[in-house]
Amino acid sequence: MSYEIATIPGDGIGPEVVDATLPLFEEVAQNHGVEVEFTRYDWGSDRYLEEGAMMPDDALDQLEPSDAILLGAVGHPEVPDHVTLHGLLLPIRKQFDQQICERPSILFEGVESPLEGYSGGDIEFVVFRENTEGEYSDIGGREHVGFDHEFAVQTSVFTRQGTEAILRAAFEAAEERKGHLTSITKSNAQAYSMVFWDELVEEVREDYPEVEVESLLVDAASMDFIRRPEEFDVVVASNLFGDILTDIGAIVTGSMGLAPSGNINRSGEFPSMFEPVHGSAPDITGEGIANPIATVLSAAMLFENVGEEGVSEDLWSAVRAVLADDSAPTPPDLGGSAGTEEIMDALSERV
Repeated sequence: MSYEIATIPGDGIGPEVVDATLPLFEEVAQNHGVEVEFTRYDWGSDRYLEEGAMMPDDALDQLEPSDAILLGAVGHPEVPDHVTLHGLLLPIRKQFDQQICERPSILFEGVESPLEGYSGGDIEFVVFRENTEGEYSDIGGREHVGFDHEFAVQTSVFTRQGTEAILRAAFEAAEERKGHLTSITKSNAQAYSMVFWDELVEEVREDYPEVEVESLLVDAASMDFIRRPEEFDVVVASNLFGDILTDIGAIVTGSMGLAPSGNINRSGEFPSMFEPVHGSAPDITGEGIANPIATVLSAAMLFENVGEEGVSEDLWSAVRAVLADDSAPTPPDLGGSAGTEEIMDALSERV
């Protein structure tokens, strides 16, 4: 098989990490008789600063024929975050109907959690985040700007189709895992959108009788991600709540540098996009010390998504082996001093 993968290295550490990881992906794919062609698109904040747009008008037309998309990172200290988000990431998610954001949180062997008493394998859950509507819907506006009576309105949108899509994806994952699903809302305060979400959970759960369902308010869930993370299996949440909770999940399992994610188009009509959770990290850009593991694991999710489970498993196995090996190089975010290339060399040795 052969695959066309679009790469958008993006901003900050994104380009240096993507450049460092692609040879490994090609190597592992070749080991399995898989051909991969990476097509690079240099879109992002530098383009915005030069041309006034994060990506060209026909960007989505260019990306659509791809089998999948690998994104490095988005964000720049000279460009407001809402510009970078709405100029690149959200248009891709929405126009390619990537309704499912899947973000695993795993405490690997050899990695120390900031939570006392936890060791490798004790924490392993996955968050299913609704990805195209909810609180990130681009509906609203500002009026009377500059006057005392200036106001802003931001409208959240929860559709039956979108909410049911993320719930069914999460329930299906729970069936394949430990059979436990936690739904996160704030329905005591948001009496329309979140109560609607709760009602749909009750409807959908009838089709998955083997799955045990727990419902938590987001403030309680944030506490419990720290107090009892080992009890979570599959978590499902709205766009905003899922975004926040997965950062907590990344930190309690060791580092943002280990956190991958996938933006999934369930129908297969459009390409899915895979990206590390960590962001562009402008404070360490160009120093050669960025942890590439989140990007490697995002690629592992990518290859699984296109049906190449063998390639995916080899990448997961290489990461597990390096992290569990006390003699292997360790990146700074995990307490070591190894640079990006050293980590990539260690991973390559394991495959």
